[in-house]
Amino acid sequence: MIELEGVPELIDPVMVAAFEGWNDAGDAASTAVAHLEREWKGEVFAALDAEDYYDFQVNRPTVFMEAGVRKITWPTTRLSVVRVGGEKPRDLVLVRGIEPSMRWRSFCNELLGFAHELGVELVVILGALLGDTPHTRPVPISGTTSDADLARRMDLEETKYEGPTGIVGVLQEACTHAGVPAVSLWAAVPHYVSQPPNPKATLALLNRLEDLLDLRVPLGELPEDARAWQVGVDQLAAEDSEVAEYVQTLEEARDTAELPEASGEAIAREFERYLRRRDGGGPSPGGHATADGGDGGSYRREGPGSGRTRPPKPPRTGAEPDARETRDEPDGEEPSGD
Repeated sequence: MIELEGVPELIDPVMVAAFEGWNDAGDAASTAVAHLEREWKGEVFAALDAEDYYDFQVNRPTVFMEAGVRKITWPTTRLSVVRVGGEKPRDLVLVRGIEPSMRWRSFCNELLGFAHELGVELVVILGALLGDTPHTRPVPISGTTSDADLARRMDLEETKYEGPTGIVGVLQEACTHAGVPAVSLWAAVPHYVSQPPNPKATLALLNRLEDLLDLRVPLGELPEDARAWQVGVDQLAAEDSEVAEYVQTLEEARDTAELPEASGEAIAREFERYLRRRDGGGPSPGGHATADGGDGGSYRREGPGSGRTRPPKPPRTGAEPDARETRDEPDGEEPSGD
């Protein structure tokens, strides 16, 4: 039985989770939860036993010095609670960790045990996948659920994904079977510039989370970091004519598609977000999930030790790149780095 000492009674709690690894392209999802924890000064109240779920040859512990004493940090999943103020305060239970190496069902059951003890009303799992999306356009965010009623109420897609999955998909289904409402929010990260960090994708996930939960997230320096990231990728892509041409192809495919960002509902959400901010004051190892369920790599470095990164040239196939629409693919089941 899980006993939580020192945790106060929570107000309308929602669990927000993200896991490093296969479901975390560009570290966008795990960085989003870390941002919430930092901005709202969350304090860890529980951690899962690392021995139960992690292969330490895959996720190695790290050694550090504290007051002259050597200590070890073990890879695990930790939980913290933050209170979001305002007219209607509520609590978020933040779950941040690494996709487990083993015993996934026990891992999910343990997290659901915490959710039950804390009275969690909704679980939101953040993920990021690699997709054929240009870095110059708004980051596509898809919201999915296995619950048809929840999909209608929250303007989400009822997931139809079939294929390889990660801990995001497994946890979502575990929630569904346990009768806990669960939603996955997915950011599509350009496959040709997948190396972390990706503040633009992190920002897009936080904006969608704001809309979903009707709250205001303090963004700090994220908007400026997102702009600087895009400028940096623009400069790198401009140095290679083939990459620039490939990005243009993706842009054309995206612009001719039916864009959710251009819909009336999306414009209304953006306006509501603006009002919230005005009223509330100033502002890993392995591959990653892809839209088709495969693994994707990250972009290469210019040379050994250079520290600069650049997008890879697209493969020469003699045909135009496949501009797949990412928003219909994910279900929380895309390979990402979790």
